[in-house]
Amino acid sequence: VQLQASGGGLVQAGGSLRLSCAASGRTNMGWFRQAPGKEREFVAAINWSAGSTAYADSVKGRFTIARDNAKDTVSLQMNSLKPEDTAVYYCAATPGYGLARRRLNEYDYWGQGTQVTVSS
Repeated sequence: VQLQASGGGLVQAGGSLRLSCAASGRTNMGWFRQAPGKEREFVAAINWSAGSTAYADSVKGRFTIARDNAKDTVSLQMNSLKPEDTAVYYCAATPGYGLARRRLNEYDYWGQGTQVTVSS
């Protein structure tokens, strides 16, 4: 599984960005982020069929994860961005079925990360 994340950038608080991750195969997908000096944390996840999604409390209602299996892509639509959303965002994947997965150690493959900066 090769992952390629894109779509990061600089945006003002209250703005929106859309991240995309190209992935192949029937995989469970997740987005994580890591701010300077902090541990990598869960943001959102979607299972292989798109029948199950999960969100961190900090982004619930503002971020939406979706997938297009025909195009082998997963997106993260981020609205109402806040300065505390500033981080490097990583997409992750793991083969298999079941529900959306929240834990870092449940993912086998990671993308290279894309920077999201939200100015106040």
